[in-house]
Amino acid sequence: MQKILIMTDSACDLELNELENAGIKLMSFNILIDGSSFRETVEKSKDEVYRLMDNSTDIPKTSQVTAFEFQEAYQQVYEQGYTDLIYMSISSTASKTYENAIMARDIFFSETPEAVSRMKIHIVDSKGYTAMYGYPLLEASKKARKPDADAKDIVAYLEDWASRSATYFVPMTLKYAKKSGRISAAAAFAGELLGIKPVIQMADGGSKIMSKIRGDRNVIPKLMECIESQMTPQTPYIMITGKNDTFAKQLEKEMIKKFGYKAEYYCKVGAAVSANAGNDLVGVVCRRKNV
Repeated sequence: MQKILIMTDSACDLELNELENAGIKLMSFNILIDGSSFRETVEKSKDEVYRLMDNSTDIPKTSQVTAFEFQEAYQQVYEQGYTDLIYMSISSTASKTYENAIMARDIFFSETPEAVSRMKIHIVDSKGYTAMYGYPLLEASKKARKPDADAKDIVAYLEDWASRSATYFVPMTLKYAKKSGRISAAAAFAGELLGIKPVIQMADGGSKIMSKIRGDRNVIPKLMECIESQMTPQTPYIMITGKNDTFAKQLEKEMIKKFGYKAEYYCKVGAAVSANAGNDLVGVVCRRKNV
């Protein structure tokens, strides 16, 4: 019988109580805002982070989870008797955290050779951000708790989600995306002074502009157009929001009218994500067609 532990980093944007209830181990990013340093999710709530951002003239700075931190975590998990550790990371194109997890795995097994035959460490690149991997991790944790749980099946489920999921979102300001440069599509977008906003797709570790919107009243209709053309019918979808969930609630109403069912989950973006996309946005995570 396998004893399986799910692990992730704080850019998945799951709340602390959700992680604890699901038995998911958290590797937290360190965030720096105006000289104030804290561990994401663990030391400040999302609303506290939003307020800090609104009162700051600069964008938050994030630090990757180090190989040393991973190595310590692997040792702890091994000592707890787990046969399989499954770690799903923030997109490898956005952070070296994924590479650090792999490096730490190699070091751990070289320094603890007796662990090679006793514990497997599976590392999955989410190719995404926020609920793109937060939601499937909650589902994976349910699978891991079943008596007949199989780590390979859980890894396959997570890899399938990573290859098929996408986020379609509209940032209400491009200040953060342009300064950070992490969301290349938004960084190259020049229409903000004209009141034009982009609908951005984030998938496969990259981003691109799907459509352009003039005026807030067109945000929901344009998002719906993109989602309807891209989403696999009758599959779960997740609402993405920031400090203001008004647009997310309006969008969900339209989704229910169109598809006949409500969102599976609501997710507020955390510090690591809002540092690059902003703390005021609306979007949907879904499974893409024909992928």
